[in-house]
Amino acid sequence: MMVGAILVQRTNWNNVEQALRRLTPDLTPEKIARMSIEELESAIRPSGFYRQKAKRLKAFVRWYKAYDYKPEKLRHAKTNALRTELMGIHGIGAETANVLLLYAFDHPVFVVDAYARRIFARFGLDIPEKEPVFRIQVETECPLDTEGFKEFHALIVRHAKEHCKMKPICSGCPLLADCQQVGVT
Repeated sequence: MMVGAILVQRTNWNNVEQALRRLTPDLTPEKIARMSIEELESAIRPSGFYRQKAKRLKAFVRWYKAYDYKPEKLRHAKTNALRTELMGIHGIGAETANVLLLYAFDHPVFVVDAYARRIFARFGLDIPEKEPVFRIQVETECPLDTEGFKEFHALIVRHAKEHCKMKPICSGCPLLADCQQVGVT
Protein backbone atom coordinates (compact mmCIF):
# COMPACT_ATOMS: atom_id res chain seq x y z
CA MET A 1 0.00 0.00 0.00
CA MET A 2 2.78 2.44 0.91
CA VAL A 3 4.66 1.73 -2.32
CA GLY A 4 1.42 2.08 -4.27
CA ALA A 5 0.73 5.49 -2.70
CA ILE A 6 4.03 6.74 -4.12
CA LEU A 7 3.79 4.99 -7.49
CA VAL A 8 0.25 6.23 -8.21
CA GLN A 9 1.44 9.85 -8.36
CA ARG A 10 0.71 11.21 -11.87
CA THR A 11 -0.53 7.89 -13.25
CA ASN A 12 -3.43 5.46 -13.00
CA TRP A 13 -3.76 2.41 -10.79
CA ASN A 14 -3.48 -0.07 -13.68
CA ASN A 15 0.08 1.12 -14.36
CA VAL A 16 0.88 0.87 -10.65
CA GLU A 17 -0.39 -2.72 -10.54
CA GLN A 18 1.99 -3.64 -13.35
CA ALA A 19 4.91 -2.12 -11.45
CA LEU A 20 3.87 -3.82 -8.19
CA ARG A 21 3.74 -7.21 -9.97
CA ARG A 22 7.28 -6.63 -11.20
CA LEU A 23 8.44 -5.86 -7.65
CA THR A 24 6.93 -9.04 -6.21
CA PRO A 25 7.41 -11.55 -4.73
CA ASP A 26 8.59 -10.36 -1.38
CA LEU A 27 7.67 -6.72 -1.80
CA THR A 28 9.15 -5.35 1.40
CA PRO A 29 10.84 -2.08 2.36
CA GLU A 30 13.98 -4.09 3.10
CA LYS A 31 14.00 -5.42 -0.47
CA ILE A 32 13.56 -1.92 -1.89
CA ALA A 33 16.38 -0.65 0.35
CA ARG A 34 18.71 -3.39 -0.97
CA MET A 35 17.88 -2.84 -4.65
CA SER A 36 20.13 -0.66 -6.73
CA ILE A 37 18.47 2.45 -8.10
CA GLU A 38 18.74 0.94 -11.60
CA GLU A 39 16.99 -2.29 -10.52
CA LEU A 40 14.23 -0.31 -8.87
CA GLU A 41 13.80 1.97 -11.90
CA SER A 42 13.51 -1.06 -14.16
CA ALA A 43 10.95 -2.74 -11.91
CA ILE A 44 8.69 0.30 -11.58
CA ARG A 45 9.00 1.52 -15.17
CA PRO A 46 5.30 0.82 -15.99
CA SER A 47 4.25 3.39 -13.36
CA GLY A 48 5.76 6.23 -15.40
CA PHE A 49 8.19 8.85 -14.13
CA TYR A 50 10.13 5.82 -12.88
CA ARG A 51 13.41 7.67 -12.22
CA GLN A 52 11.72 10.21 -9.96
CA LYS A 53 9.60 7.56 -8.26
CA ALA A 54 12.60 5.30 -7.63
CA LYS A 55 14.31 8.18 -5.78
CA ARG A 56 11.10 8.82 -3.83
CA LEU A 57 10.79 5.17 -2.85
CA LYS A 58 14.42 5.06 -1.73
CA ALA A 59 13.92 8.23 0.34
CA PHE A 60 10.75 6.80 1.87
CA VAL A 61 12.33 3.48 2.90
CA ARG A 62 15.33 5.33 4.38
CA TRP A 63 12.88 7.30 6.54
CA TYR A 64 10.78 4.22 7.34
CA LYS A 65 13.85 2.28 8.50
CA ALA A 66 14.08 4.62 11.52
CA TYR A 67 10.79 3.00 12.61
CA ASP A 68 12.12 -0.52 11.93
CA TYR A 69 9.71 -0.74 8.98
CA LYS A 70 6.86 -1.29 11.46
CA PRO A 71 3.63 0.64 10.84
CA GLU A 72 2.48 0.02 14.41
CA LYS A 73 5.30 2.30 15.61
CA LEU A 74 3.60 5.13 13.71
CA ARG A 75 -0.03 4.48 14.60
CA HIS A 76 0.20 6.29 17.93
CA ALA A 77 2.35 9.19 16.77
CA LYS A 78 0.85 12.67 16.71
CA THR A 79 -0.87 13.09 13.35
CA ASN A 80 0.44 16.58 12.54
CA ALA A 81 4.00 15.70 13.55
CA LEU A 82 3.90 12.56 11.42
CA ARG A 83 2.42 14.49 8.47
CA THR A 84 5.28 16.99 8.75
CA GLU A 85 7.82 14.16 8.78
CA LEU A 86 6.24 12.50 5.77
CA MET A 87 6.12 15.77 3.83
CA GLY A 88 9.82 16.23 4.61
CA ILE A 89 10.61 13.13 2.55
CA HIS A 90 11.68 13.85 -1.02
CA GLY A 91 8.64 13.59 -3.31
CA ILE A 92 5.96 13.20 -0.63
CA GLY A 93 3.38 15.95 -0.80
CA ALA A 94 0.24 16.58 1.21
CA GLU A 95 -2.00 14.15 -0.69
CA THR A 96 0.45 11.24 -0.49
CA ALA A 97 1.22 12.01 3.17
CA ASN A 98 -2.48 11.94 4.01
CA VAL A 99 -3.03 8.70 2.08
CA LEU A 100 -0.19 7.14 4.09
CA LEU A 101 -1.54 8.55 7.34
CA LEU A 102 -5.01 7.18 6.67
CA TYR A 103 -4.38 3.82 5.06
CA ALA A 104 -0.96 2.74 6.34
CA PHE A 105 -0.82 4.31 9.78
CA ASP A 106 -4.55 4.46 10.67
CA HIS A 107 -4.83 8.17 11.41
CA PRO A 108 -8.29 9.69 10.85
CA VAL A 109 -7.61 12.26 8.13
CA PHE A 110 -9.47 13.51 5.09
CA VAL A 111 -7.60 13.00 1.82
CA VAL A 112 -7.80 16.10 -0.36
CA ASP A 113 -7.40 14.98 -3.95
CA ALA A 114 -8.64 16.07 -7.36
CA TYR A 115 -11.73 13.87 -7.00
CA ALA A 116 -12.76 15.45 -3.71
CA ARG A 117 -12.18 18.95 -5.06
CA ARG A 118 -14.26 18.22 -8.17
CA ILE A 119 -17.19 16.67 -6.30
CA PHE A 120 -17.31 19.33 -3.60
CA ALA A 121 -17.12 22.10 -6.23
CA ARG A 122 -19.97 20.56 -8.21
CA PHE A 123 -22.12 20.84 -5.12
CA GLY A 124 -21.49 24.56 -5.27
CA LEU A 125 -19.24 24.59 -2.21
CA ASP A 126 -16.48 27.15 -1.90
CA ILE A 127 -13.34 25.02 -1.90
CA PRO A 128 -10.33 26.56 -0.15
CA GLU A 129 -7.29 26.65 -2.43
CA LYS A 130 -4.86 25.57 0.27
CA GLU A 131 -4.94 21.86 1.12
CA PRO A 132 -4.69 22.17 4.89
CA VAL A 133 -7.59 24.64 5.05
CA PHE A 134 -9.85 22.36 2.98
CA ARG A 135 -8.77 19.22 4.90
CA ILE A 136 -9.28 20.78 8.33
CA GLN A 137 -12.64 22.20 7.28
CA VAL A 138 -13.89 18.75 6.23
CA GLU A 139 -12.39 17.03 9.28
CA THR A 140 -14.12 19.57 11.53
CA GLU A 141 -17.51 19.32 9.81
CA CYS A 142 -17.33 15.53 9.43
CA PRO A 143 -15.54 14.21 12.52
CA LEU A 144 -15.18 10.59 11.40
CA ASP A 145 -12.99 7.83 12.76
CA THR A 146 -10.31 6.18 10.64
CA GLU A 147 -12.65 3.63 9.07
CA GLY A 148 -15.15 6.40 8.35
CA PHE A 149 -12.56 8.49 6.51
CA LYS A 150 -11.40 5.42 4.56
CA GLU A 151 -14.97 4.73 3.47
CA PHE A 152 -15.60 8.42 2.69
CA HIS A 153 -12.49 8.57 0.50
CA ALA A 154 -13.36 5.30 -1.24
CA LEU A 155 -16.87 6.56 -2.00
CA ILE A 156 -15.53 9.84 -3.37
CA VAL A 157 -13.10 7.98 -5.67
CA ARG A 158 -15.79 5.57 -6.84
CA HIS A 159 -18.30 8.34 -7.50
CA ALA A 160 -15.72 10.41 -9.37
CA LYS A 161 -14.80 7.48 -11.59
CA GLU A 162 -18.40 6.47 -12.29
CA HIS A 163 -20.26 9.78 -12.52
CA CYS A 164 -18.31 12.86 -11.56
CA LYS A 165 -15.67 12.69 -14.25
CA MET A 166 -14.14 15.78 -15.83
CA LYS A 167 -17.13 15.62 -18.17
CA PRO A 168 -19.84 14.43 -15.76
CA ILE A 169 -22.10 11.48 -16.49
CA CYS A 170 -25.28 12.69 -14.80
CA SER A 171 -27.50 9.82 -15.96
CA GLY A 172 -28.05 7.55 -12.98
CA CYS A 173 -26.06 9.73 -10.58
CA PRO A 174 -27.31 9.18 -7.03
CA LEU A 175 -26.34 12.74 -6.07
CA LEU A 176 -27.99 14.45 -9.03
CA ALA A 177 -30.70 16.21 -7.00
CA ASP A 178 -28.10 18.23 -5.05
CA CYS A 179 -25.57 18.77 -7.85
CA GLN A 180 -24.98 22.23 -9.30
CA GLN A 181 -23.76 20.72 -12.62
CA VAL A 182 -27.10 19.25 -13.72
CA GLY A 183 -27.38 19.19 -17.48
CA VAL A 184 -23.67 19.67 -18.15
CA THR A 185 -23.34 16.24 -19.81
